[in-house]
Amino acid sequence: MGMSPGRRVLVSVGYALTWILLTLVCASGIFLNSSRATTLASHDAIIRPDLSGHVVLLTGPVLPDVRVPTDQRIGVSVTLGKTNAPSTAALIDRYALIAGQPEGPEARVQEVVADLVVDSLVRGGALALVPIVLWALVGPHRRRALFARPRKRRRSMALVLSLVVIGVVVAQPWGQDETRLDTEEDWQPLATFLGPDVRLPAGLDRVEVRGDVTTNQTRRLIESAVGTYDEGKTFYRDAAEAAADLELREPEEDETVVLLVSDRHDNIGMDRVARAVGDAAAAEAVFDAGDDTSTGSTWEAFSLDSLDAAFDDGPYADAKWAVTGNHDHGTFVGRYLADHGWTMLDGEAVDGPAGVRLLGVADPRSSGLGSWRDESGLSFGEVADRLADAACEADENGDRITTILVHDANMGDPALERGCTDLVVGGHLHVQSGPTEMTGENGAVGYSYTTGTTGGAAYAVAVGAAIRRPAGISLLTYRDGHPVGVQPVTLDTNGTFSVGDYVELEPSVPEEE
Repeated sequence: MGMSPGRRVLVSVGYALTWILLTLVCASGIFLNSSRATTLASHDAIIRPDLSGHVVLLTGPVLPDVRVPTDQRIGVSVTLGKTNAPSTAALIDRYALIAGQPEGPEARVQEVVADLVVDSLVRGGALALVPIVLWALVGPHRRRALFARPRKRRRSMALVLSLVVIGVVVAQPWGQDETRLDTEEDWQPLATFLGPDVRLPAGLDRVEVRGDVTTNQTRRLIESAVGTYDEGKTFYRDAAEAAADLELREPEEDETVVLLVSDRHDNIGMDRVARAVGDAAAAEAVFDAGDDTSTGSTWEAFSLDSLDAAFDDGPYADAKWAVTGNHDHGTFVGRYLADHGWTMLDGEAVDGPAGVRLLGVADPRSSGLGSWRDESGLSFGEVADRLADAACEADENGDRITTILVHDANMGDPALERGCTDLVVGGHLHVQSGPTEMTGENGAVGYSYTTGTTGGAAYAVAVGAAIRRPAGISLLTYRDGHPVGVQPVTLDTNGTFSVGDYVELEPSVPEEE
């Protein structure tokens, strides 16, 4: 006789609960023995989860290790590998600046740990199915037969015991690691490590270190890092707080404000400031005109992590568009931002915020990028002409491009000269310029606008405890999908803001023939 429906349900529930329990057990073991290679804080790094309740930064043989509590049972260890810092002093300063703006690295570690959790659950679930499937395949009759006779029962027990012994031999729980330096050194508060002569900022009061300050030079480097941390954290924190009180033009009910940033050049400190300016202006989206890095290298992922963390919630979560600049060499920057939810413009018209039709392309001067579709090696002028062709073709089809986003606004000049777009925005020059009105050959009026360097960059690198030149952020206002105004905001090197006048835009459509 077969099982009754009620018993069949109970058996199914039993299998399901057993699978869930085994999955959790297997996944926990897999998770706590897993690791992931990534790029963190400008280093190649290995992240390993554990139950220490701390984030432990293993810095290598020269610098002391660092840890901070996570306030929960789960912790992680981060083993730092290769980096490109030109000197130990520059590397320590970089650490200090990143520590002062920790949102990017924190988001990256959380992302990696979340991926490891999902991966462990999938692998644990698959592994948990094995004994359940074997149990079901053997069936109740064969299971009873295996244990029906004493002789067969002994064989079955011997088989189970053999499997247990094999598992123990493989695991070797009696083995002990050899004594190492890191097991002999104790963790101590950073304040104790540096001594009473160093004033420690409040944000570092929970930091502990492990290791010896073996030379006066090393001690001075760490003391300098503490000062850089305090200076950078204070400058950008104060600027972000001041941004909340800026007297910016308030948008009308039928208007949408878009935040425009460009030329950050690794200055992660300005990300919180740009976000604060956008929040003060009630911005609902962000345009990024490129040059987020200095070389486009993987070690600069910390800059992209910071940018993404600054705009990963609120109205910006699904409203982020970008192009890469001439310093974002290669494909790494574009791929990384795309993987984190940014819409990277590649020559195809897309829907932007609030009905805006948006067109853009990467700067062709970034190691041969800026290719049109799958064609490579195009010059700046060739890409500009093809961009104009795409905009004019869309305009002829009744799909007018209201904004072209590029790294260098000059790339949009041909489209404006032909009267095929309302507004071209970019950066590249590191100084704000425009909006400049241009009348196309068809009589249509459009505008070209260049925003300043959001990173306050004097050259290609803007990493520092404060900005090196005035930092520019711009606010674009749209109504019914068309640009109607621009307002620049500038943070000076002394930490004070200047708000530019709101300039009205009055783009016009082509004249009827």
